[in-house]
Amino acid sequence: MRRRTAALVGGAALLVVLAAAMLWPRGDTVLHLGVFAGSYWGTPNGSSYQVLDDAIARFEAAHPGVTVEYESGIPTDEYSEWLADKLLAGTEPDVFFVLPDDFGLLAETGALAPLDGLMDGENGLDRSIYYDACLQAGNYGGSQMALPYESAAMVMFVNRTLLEQYNIPMPENDWTWQDLYAICQTIADAQPDSADRDYGIYGYTWQNALYANGATLFSADGEQCYLADSRVEEAIRFVQTLGSLDTGYTVTAQEFDTGHVAFRPFLFSEYRAYQPYPWRVKKYSSFVWDCLRMPAGPEGGNTSELHTVQVGISARSLYTRLAWELLCTLCADETTQGQLFLQSQGISPLRAVTENTALLDRIFAETQGTSTFNSAAIGEIMRTAVTVPQFPAQEQAAAMADTAVSNAVTNNRSLATTLATAQRQIDLYLQSTG
Repeated sequence: MRRRTAALVGGAALLVVLAAAMLWPRGDTVLHLGVFAGSYWGTPNGSSYQVLDDAIARFEAAHPGVTVEYESGIPTDEYSEWLADKLLAGTEPDVFFVLPDDFGLLAETGALAPLDGLMDGENGLDRSIYYDACLQAGNYGGSQMALPYESAAMVMFVNRTLLEQYNIPMPENDWTWQDLYAICQTIADAQPDSADRDYGIYGYTWQNALYANGATLFSADGEQCYLADSRVEEAIRFVQTLGSLDTGYTVTAQEFDTGHVAFRPFLFSEYRAYQPYPWRVKKYSSFVWDCLRMPAGPEGGNTSELHTVQVGISARSLYTRLAWELLCTLCADETTQGQLFLQSQGISPLRAVTENTALLDRIFAETQGTSTFNSAAIGEIMRTAVTVPQFPAQEQAAAMADTAVSNAVTNNRSLATTLATAQRQIDLYLQSTG
C-alpha cells in the first residue's frame, strides 16, 4: 500500500514537473520576434535596430537561458506579406509588430492573443500609463489585442516665410477653421491674376476636418457609419469652401515643397525627421517652416488623427508568459520608450516618456523649435488625439464613403441627400460583413 501511495505521489510530482516545464520554458528557449527594417513613417532612420537590440539585451539579462531572435532586413512595405506567409505556415513569431492597416484583420482572424488576462493578472500592467488613443488603437471588440509601441499624430505644417511675406502673424496652437480660412483668403485675394501665385493650403481633407469638428466616421465596433452626421457634413462643406479660394486650380505637393503654399497636414514624424540638421537643408530648404496643432472646427477642438504601430503576441505561442514580458519590455518600459522617443521620429505612447521635460528638451534642441510649437503642444496633441476604429471592413467602408463625397462634390449633387443615401448603403455593407 505504501509503495502504491509513494508511486502515486511520485507520479503526481512528475506530472507537476512536466506541466511546469511546459508552462515555463527550458534553459535553451528561443523567443522569435517579428519586426520590419527602418521607420514605418517613411522617414530616415539610420539606427532602426539599435533600440530593439538594447531592449532585447536587457530582457535576456533578466531571463537567463532565454534568447530572442529576429529576422533582419524586412522592408516595411514587405512586412505585412512576410507576416501573412508566416501565419499561413503556422511559423509566425511569438511576438510581432503590428502595422496600423493590419491590426483589424489580425485581430478578427484570431492571430493575436487577447492581453486582458495578462494585463490584469500578476505582473500585469496599469492601463493609465498610456495615452487613451494609443491604447485604444489595440482594442478590438472590447478586448486589448496589442500594446502601442510608437505613435505619430497629424499636425499642420506652416510655411512661416510665406506668412511673413503677406504680413500674416503665425497662428497660435488653439487656432480655428475661421483663422485658417482668413489666412488662405488673404493669400488668395493678394494675387488673383498672378501666373506664379501662392496658395493657402494643400492636402487638407474632409477626413482631417471631421475629427477637428468632433465627429467620427464609424462606431468603435465598426457596425455603424456616421457619414450623414451634421458635423461630418459641416466638415465637408468647410473643405469645399477652402478649395473654392483656388478658383478651380488643383494645388500640388510640389508647390508646397517649393514654398508656394502656406499650410499642409503632415504626420508629426515628418516634422521630427526634417527639422534637425542636416535633413533640414535637404528638404524644404527654400523656406522657414514649423508646425501647429490642427485647426478646431466649431463643434470640436484642435484634434489630430493618431497612427500607432503596435506589438502583439501570437495566439499560438508556446511561451505566452515570456512573450508578455518581452512585450512589456518593448512597449511599457520607460528605458526602451525613452530611447525610442529620442532616436526615432514618432511619439511614445507612454505619458511619462512623452511628457518628460529632459527628453523633450533634448528633442527640441535639435529642431528650429519656436514658441508656437513646443513641448507643451505635444502633450496636448496626444491627450486629445483620436484613433480611427479598426475593423476588417474598415478599408472598404471608408473607400465607399470617400467615393460618395467625391461624387457629390464633383457632380454638384445635394450633399445632405448623398450622404444619407451613402450611409444607408455602408450600414448595409457593414451588417453583411459583421
